[in-house]
Amino acid sequence: MLKKTITYTDFNGEEVSEDFFFHLSKAELVELEMSHQGGLSEALKRIVAAEDGKSIIAEFKNIILGAYGQKSEDGRRFIKNQQLRDEFESTEAYSVLFMELVTKTDAAIEFINGVIPAGMAEEAAKVASGEEKKPALAVAEKPEPEIIPRHVFDSMSEDELRALGARLASGEAKIAE
Repeated sequence: MLKKTITYTDFNGEEVSEDFFFHLSKAELVELEMSHQGGLSEALKRIVAAEDGKSIIAEFKNIILGAYGQKSEDGRRFIKNQQLRDEFESTEAYSVLFMELVTKTDAAIEFINGVIPAGMAEEAAKVASGEEKKPALAVAEKPEPEIIPRHVFDSMSEDELRALGARLASGEAKIAE
């Protein structure tokens, strides 16, 4: 689960800092993977390679709103429904988060890594590709991502960054702090 503090100006003109929660369960991640031909990470690779900005934005919106919810008082449930999604989407907090994720690669990577359960990205991709006919009961260990030093990242060409984007989104690589 990702707890994200977002500071925004509300519709009364007041600056507000508020905590928001995002999480994709194992079942939701598998469902998300299965909803894309070849899985979400492959779909993202195709979208990035095609430089399809409209599709990239649509996927981020889908991921943000699909992951948004509220913890129950007792902490046993993470409540998600259309009303909560609609209410969140109508806030300036959503707008601030959305703009941050579509304009800052590091923020997008951190968000995706934060909402995906550990070890599940690889498991969901196997299910989506047909390598595994049903989800495993045990969660696979997530391999350590390749660490890309900041100076290497900063010197990458546009083509190299495009190729790196999908690896970052899938958790195969990380940018060093």
